[in-house]
Amino acid sequence: MKIKIVSRKFIKPSRPTPEKLRTYKISCMDEINPTNNIVGLLYYPSTDNIGNLNNLEKSLEEILPQFYPLAGRYIKENHSVDCSDQGVEYIQAQVDRKLLEIIGSGVEPVELNDLLPVEVGAADEASDPIMSVQINKFKCGGVAIGIAISHRIVDASSFGTLLSAWTKASRGDNSEPIIPNFDSPLYFPGENLGKLDLGMIRTRDPTIVTKRILFDKKAIANLRARVSHLYENSYRPPSRVLVVSSFLSEALMRCDHTKLGKQRDFLITQAVNIRERTVPPLSKYSCGNLVLLGMVERSSEETKSLDFERLVPLLGNAARKAVSDCVKILSNCQDGHKMLVDAFVGAADKSRDDNLNSIWFTDWSKFGFYDNDFGFGKPIWTSVANNPFKNLIIMLNTKENDGIEAWVHLHEKDMFYFEQDEEIKKLST
Repeated sequence: MKIKIVSRKFIKPSRPTPEKLRTYKISCMDEINPTNNIVGLLYYPSTDNIGNLNNLEKSLEEILPQFYPLAGRYIKENHSVDCSDQGVEYIQAQVDRKLLEIIGSGVEPVELNDLLPVEVGAADEASDPIMSVQINKFKCGGVAIGIAISHRIVDASSFGTLLSAWTKASRGDNSEPIIPNFDSPLYFPGENLGKLDLGMIRTRDPTIVTKRILFDKKAIANLRARVSHLYENSYRPPSRVLVVSSFLSEALMRCDHTKLGKQRDFLITQAVNIRERTVPPLSKYSCGNLVLLGMVERSSEETKSLDFERLVPLLGNAARKAVSDCVKILSNCQDGHKMLVDAFVGAADKSRDDNLNSIWFTDWSKFGFYDNDFGFGKPIWTSVANNPFKNLIIMLNTKENDGIEAWVHLHEKDMFYFEQDEEIKKLST
């Protein structure tokens, strides 16, 4: 797949950012994030309305005054954003392929990185735009829109809020306005903390490879059936995300044992969105890094008895505990700091222990990526790309809203064993 850059410019807010908002001091949760960008791709087939893409620029200009930090530049020495309206980088590119040739399993995940405006790890320098966009036009007339926003400033939920606001503005939809706020530093003030070192680099890391695994409606039903006896008295079955997380955790434990010939200690983390769950509730449109980690940690001896049937209630209980803990975050600063910052730092420290294997799950399936209609229809596929973050699993929704696409990022040596696993093979064929 060859990409030709046709144009490159900066989109600035339609009106200047007020002087009192020119400096945005980030929160302590923002400070500890590793250096990288949240990235996503939306794929649209050729339609009669897709020819005129100029409205994308105009609508982006219109919403940037509300999302003013995204048009600024991060000053890492000050742990703040200079919100002087430097602009969002906006690139237009031509692709020498047809859109349907790359949808789903058409290309390797790392090839999708070429459709992004910047490298996933290219963030935090004063010259790096906080937000970048690349409009990729295919030979067939289809379009893929690649967006990257610094993880120093936003999380995946904030990313979804930006996309929803942008598409509504592009369609001229004034119903139910999306009003973002950047108030997380008020609740979690910055402490000049250092960023976590999770081994990510600025450029592509060829040792970290990505595999996309589709759990369709049938696969989800089969997984739920395996634990149906555990939920006979429940009014709802285990969630799609829970059964997929448990299945993949078991597979990765199995592969780790095959590779090393022994069990290791395991740490499984699940990112939980704290918006609308705190007391008082943070707005669903609060922008920043607002997640709590649900964690399961087991010794090598305990890991021996962990199978899918045991992992489902174990991970489910950990997620429910994290959700219930959200009510305490704002009521006690010390407890809130311990649950948010200290837990994150502790998990990162443990992940560097050679005697422990860590798995990081993050669920993006509820952020409405398939609802993003710029005026030429909803996307036929949404995706991420290759992330230089070992043992990261990003879970996306499917277009039919009944499955999960799991994007599994592993070291190439671990991916060899993962792809040879019999249970994984069944899903890959």
